[in-house]
Amino acid sequence: MNTKLLVRSAALSAFALVPGLAHAHTGVGDVSGFAHGFAHPLSGLDHILAMVVVGLFAAQLGGRSRWLVPMSFVSVMMLGVAFGLAGITVPLVELGIGLSIVVLGGAVAFGLKAHVAAAMALVGFFAVFHGYAHGAEVPETASGLAYGAGFVLATATLHAVGLGLGLLLHSKGKARGSLLIRSLGTVAAVAGVCVVTGLV
Repeated sequence: MNTKLLVRSAALSAFALVPGLAHAHTGVGDVSGFAHGFAHPLSGLDHILAMVVVGLFAAQLGGRSRWLVPMSFVSVMMLGVAFGLAGITVPLVELGIGLSIVVLGGAVAFGLKAHVAAAMALVGFFAVFHGYAHGAEVPETASGLAYGAGFVLATATLHAVGLGLGLLLHSKGKARGSLLIRSLGTVAAVAGVCVVTGLV
């Protein structure tokens, strides 16, 4: 895929997210179907950070990881959603969400060079927790299919923002771009520690 096109798409997606953030909480605006599903991943800093970091991680790994890693997250997240909808208990969900930011942010910060399959498995593991949180919180009034389509699109958009940002930073030069991406990973990991410890 053309890198400039991907970067522009990510930038446009970021602008598209801004109005949604203002109405991301339950009870504001349309609380059923697609709109609520799209808003839900944007309603918490923990979800936003984790999903953007997945995109950064994919950009950092390069090659097929650029699309396989985000695709793995979205695919496995749907399994977590199914668990939540079915009432199947997934333990330590909030901890798993917080640790996803710490671990994935740390992977970016340290420039982890994981094999594609290992990277897919890593993000997939954490995607279960994020998916479960979405599925367990689906309002009874929501249309399941429309709601699911909304938060899948929001998740993919956040991945695209992270991926586009990573590619944009890479275009600034290999050494400088790598340092900037790793710095963002460090910031995310520290934020994740704050989430896990309840500071935010």
